[in-house]
Formats: sequence, structure tokens, C-alpha cells
Amino acid sequence: MTEPARDPGLQPERTRLAWRRTTLSATVAAILAAKTALHGGTSAAGVIACAACCALWLGFLLVANRRIRALAATDRPTALAPRQATGAVLCTVAIALCAAALVV
Repeated sequence: MTEPARDPGLQPERTRLAWRRTTLSATVAAILAAKTALHGGTSAAGVIACAACCALWLGFLLVANRRIRALAATDRPTALAPRQATGAVLCTVAIALCAAALVV
């Protein structure tokens, strides 16, 4: 008895779109952080926080692009590695903290 072929439906596409939306949100947060840091004059702390936001955004972008490519490569992509998941979460939380520090 053979198993029927796996029909993933739209799940891989929904996951790719979710990664793209999250990347867009991180981009907006990094841009707003840079705008806040450079608005009304620059300070050393503002520039450092802005640079940190940009570096964290690049880290998240790297993780997201790897995952998007992995999802598009096959019909049955591998599970997200714990290291990549941890990296994505840490970058997201750190971007939020840097942005909050700039606002306060």
C-alpha cells in the first residue's frame, strides 16, 4: 500500500509571506529608529542605538532570507533550525528594545 503524495496546499506560501511581512515590519522599525536617532541633532547614544538597530535588522534579514529560500526550494522544506529561530527571536526583541530606547 503506497501513501498518497503529500499535498502541502498553500501552507509553504503562507509561511513565506509571513516571513516577508515580518521582514517588512523589522525594516520599518529600523527606519523609524534611524529617523528618531537623527531627528533634531545627533548624539553619540542615538548614533550607537541606530547602528545597533541597523545591524540587528541585517541579522534578521539574513535569517529571513535563508528561510524564504529554503521554503521555496522544495515541496517539503526542513524544519527551522533552533539556532535560526533563536537568532530571529533575539534580533526581533533587540530591535524593539533599541527602538524603545531611542523613543524614551
